[in-house]
Amino acid sequence: MFYWFLKFLALGPLIKLIFRPWAEGTENVPKEGPAILASNHLSYSDWLFMPVVIPRRVTFVAKAEYFETPGIKGWFQKTFFSGAGQVPIDRSSGSAAAGAISAQLKLLKQGEICGIYPEGTRSHDGKLYRGRTGVARIALEAGVPVIPVAVINSDIIAPPGKVFGSMARPGVRFGKPLDFSRYEGLQDDRYILRAITDEIMYEIMRLSGQEYVDLYAQDAKKRERDAEREAAKVVARAEADEVWEEIKPD
Repeated sequence: MFYWFLKFLALGPLIKLIFRPWAEGTENVPKEGPAILASNHLSYSDWLFMPVVIPRRVTFVAKAEYFETPGIKGWFQKTFFSGAGQVPIDRSSGSAAAGAISAQLKLLKQGEICGIYPEGTRSHDGKLYRGRTGVARIALEAGVPVIPVAVINSDIIAPPGKVFGSMARPGVRFGKPLDFSRYEGLQDDRYILRAITDEIMYEIMRLSGQEYVDLYAQDAKKRERDAEREAAKVVARAEADEVWEEIKPD
């Protein structure tokens, strides 16, 4: 109930009034029945803009910590995230990834629409990175279509590392549903899972116009951090050599 209050009376109208989001391909989202919305992930605001442009509820999984904080703050946090269409990851299966899959399968069996970010984390530079195969496993186990989604300009509004950036009009493109029923029963075949995931990511790339990098986003971030550290070491050594040249005895 609180979800619909936020979507149609409180938060949703405010987002539409301020940002005026546009949408294309909303007819590709089924009016009823389960489906997966597989989206790119440019900003923490993506989960606000994508659901507000379609009438159906979109449910995401979120860290259990958002629902377990004690006290009044924890109650407000839990109420908001629950009301905004997020459910905690079930960690009883042993890992966050397995917990996310378990939670999403449960929702899909109930006929709901799940929002998934196959990249697993936000893009730090606006590029589209390699998708993780969890989305493929969920699609095969649940037997549901996957709708590729591209959120546009959200990284301008809320860039990585910032609460707010610049004003821009966000957009959402929904692609045609992808049917993977031909792979039924092959959810444990890693080659099939990779092929399905790559097909989904190709459609997201086509919708978003992003440059694709065949590397996991987390690995790309680590490479950049390592490169920055190495560059800092080189600069530090160069500065130390300059100081030595100035003070060394003749």
